[in-house]
Amino acid sequence: MRNSKFTKILMLVASGFFLIQCTSDLEIPDPIVGPAGQDGIDGVDGIDGADGTASCVTCHSNATRDPIKASFAISLHGTGTSFARGSSANCAQCHGEAGFIDYVETGIVNPEGYENPVPINCSTCHDKHGTFDFENDGLDYALRNIDPVTLVIDESTEIDFGGSSNNCITCHQPRNSYVIPAENGTGKYVITSTRFGPHHGPQSTVLEGIMGANLAGSVGYPGVGAATHRTGSSCVACHMGPSSDTNKGLHSWNPTAQACISCHPNGAPDEINGFTSDFETLEQLLTQVVGEEYAEDAEGDPVFDVDGNPVGNGTPVVGIIIDGRSQTGIFTTAEAQAAWNYMTALEDKSKGIHNPDYIRALLKNSIEALQD
Repeated sequence: MRNSKFTKILMLVASGFFLIQCTSDLEIPDPIVGPAGQDGIDGVDGIDGADGTASCVTCHSNATRDPIKASFAISLHGTGTSFARGSSANCAQCHGEAGFIDYVETGIVNPEGYENPVPINCSTCHDKHGTFDFENDGLDYALRNIDPVTLVIDESTEIDFGGSSNNCITCHQPRNSYVIPAENGTGKYVITSTRFGPHHGPQSTVLEGIMGANLAGSVGYPGVGAATHRTGSSCVACHMGPSSDTNKGLHSWNPTAQACISCHPNGAPDEINGFTSDFETLEQLLTQVVGEEYAEDAEGDPVFDVDGNPVGNGTPVVGIIIDGRSQTGIFTTAEAQAAWNYMTALEDKSKGIHNPDYIRALLKNSIEALQD
């Protein structure tokens, strides 16, 4: 019985080898190939497209970047030592990269401040393009902000210089630390800081013709946004013109002569007519103003009576402005307004050129108010 089963198994194995050998010896005929067909007609060559990087190379090349870097290196943005204040939450909006970026993107800065602040550099103002359709949308230069800017000092006011110049307004505007003096029914104004005034950046508001203390006087104030530099030029056109001298134009922000000659063929003035005389006269009058020290509460804040009048302690304060800095004390509203206008002209740094009619009115009407 065992031999019978064993014999059957051997026969099955032998059959398998036989079948494998048979199939492996079969020949498969080659496919039948017909005669070659006739060649088709050649297509029309397409038109070469524009180089996809051509528009990029216009700006992103060493030939373009090297002069920008050289001019930035001599600018106040590139060399200013004040950027150490970028660690402070009060100053970081404009004195350091992280604070500036946070403010542009979120509207606020870190209330805790910033450790080891990075000074302003390329990536502070430039990030990525909002569009690559430059032909239809215009060049945005990858600026972080080209939109209209709501002022810090007055959130109901928005300034729109258009395009690239709007990035400048982000910092070149007054801070909101101090209120523009206005009549409040008491005829008095209390100055509590030696930094009183439109702290450091009123260039945009002067150009717009706003945020001064518009004292009544013999000189009328121009309309808002009516200055020729406002209607016929821009921050970028005047301060960043093309130049072969890296000390002028480009990212030095020093105006070139070429940027001015189309309107000033005989050369641009260094200041408006009468600026130095009026500025010095106002400064002298402000040193002669006599105010009074204010009484302080337990926290060191000014004391006011039940009618809202500031309470003095009887000690006189001579000079509301001394050596370009304010003194603390109680002064008349008109005196404080004149001091605000002086600081506006001082901090603007253009000697009236940004908006001649507006600065002239602020200075002359302030002088008249102090001489009355």
